[in-house]
Amino acid sequence: MISCEGYATKHVAVVGLGKSGLSAARALCRSGARVLVWDDNDSARAEAEAESLLVRAPERINWAAMDALVLSPGIPHTFPAPHSAARMAKDAGVPIIGDVELLATSSAQAPKIAITGTNGKSTTTALVGHILEHCGRDVEVGGNLGPAICDMAMQEHDAAYVLELSSYQLELCPSARFKIAVLLNITPDHLDRHGGMHGYKAAKKNIFRAQGVGDTAVIGVDDDICRGIHEELKARNGRRIVPISSTREAPGGVYVDGHKLIDDLNGGKWAVMDLGALANLPGNHNAQNIAAAYAVAKSMGVDTDDIVKAIESFPGLVHRQERLGVFDGVTIVNDSKATNVEATAKALACYDNIYWIAGGRSKESSDGKGGLEGLAPVLGSVRRAFLIGEAAETVASWLDGKVKADICGDLEAATQAAIAAAHEERLEGATVLLSPACASFDQFRSFEHRGDVFRAIVQYLTKGQGGGGEGMKNMTPPINRGAA
Repeated sequence: MISCEGYATKHVAVVGLGKSGLSAARALCRSGARVLVWDDNDSARAEAEAESLLVRAPERINWAAMDALVLSPGIPHTFPAPHSAARMAKDAGVPIIGDVELLATSSAQAPKIAITGTNGKSTTTALVGHILEHCGRDVEVGGNLGPAICDMAMQEHDAAYVLELSSYQLELCPSARFKIAVLLNITPDHLDRHGGMHGYKAAKKNIFRAQGVGDTAVIGVDDDICRGIHEELKARNGRRIVPISSTREAPGGVYVDGHKLIDDLNGGKWAVMDLGALANLPGNHNAQNIAAAYAVAKSMGVDTDDIVKAIESFPGLVHRQERLGVFDGVTIVNDSKATNVEATAKALACYDNIYWIAGGRSKESSDGKGGLEGLAPVLGSVRRAFLIGEAAETVASWLDGKVKADICGDLEAATQAAIAAAHEERLEGATVLLSPACASFDQFRSFEHRGDVFRAIVQYLTKGQGGGGEGMKNMTPPINRGAA
């Protein structure tokens, strides 16, 4: 557990008692801080009281006596309206921080690698952790992915922290200096929480805020906003700037040319590996993730051959185009993490002859259809769609005249129908793809729960117990993979 010795004897409020908040409260208590906690949820408060944490409503806290407010990243402190605790803390001049700040101000000596971006940060974080572990390095991987930051171990110089950080977290770590900071891309997201695109961009840029001489900034240059940030940072002296790209040359950086990963870090422009054979990292978006991970590993002094071998052995990220298995030439892919149209569009672009399972709870969009028009350019590979959940009728209506769609209701029925259709047609490159383009909360607790249920259904069918026919018994058993 992270030691928060800098907060010993100080008065700290912790608001938001999910995974990260409870972890922060425990770490602060163990470090000698005087901690008050709060959550708007009754059961979360009960759990805190069961651990003997002192629960106190924000209006009953003497904010003038507090030294810090540790706010869980999901709780707004500015837009669309600040939580009452954040408002009271600001009025009293109390610093509002997150658990990343607790790590940054701890005595942990290991270099900190931070990764952000609208898309791809989970895969890149897991891949960087996998590469460093593969090469024998002690690594703590966490943040927005995996364990809470305060649950990670204190590490010395020869280890590393690899942190996936959201825009919310990057607003709450004013002292955090990252040895290597990675910004993959920026497209509109979470605009209500940041007051618009300007605030969202500013939050992402915070990843570079405290860097200086000897640090490295790895920046994707495939979108206009990040290209602008790249040029802005290049104009400043100090840190090393490494551009990465999956669509264009990136002089002085790492980029993809066709299926070849090109290392131009020292001006050599040499191809280090063929990405075309990486079944667990398909698509152009993963090419950018690989380029970023390679740049990070090289900046950490890892040998090129070791990086390549590690990338080749990467099992993929659970619920993100997770390849579950193959039977009679049909690949089954779990992409439950694709809760929006943009993520699903990336998945649909990766495969041929897709039997697509989609639906759930639509996210708000300006067109009133969950932004489905963004999928139009990538429907060419979809053979049939099998629709579930609240959005099934809406998606079916939009697909009318484009792709044959079956409303299946639930995930089990959709999975059986999709596998049966793929088995019947026996097309080369057939893929049953769960990539919902919708949130999961109509039928599941989370996208993780949805993906776990999908995996269990596939396992059930592969054992010949689900009425899928004898052919399904020949399916390769699914591989349960987790993030490194």
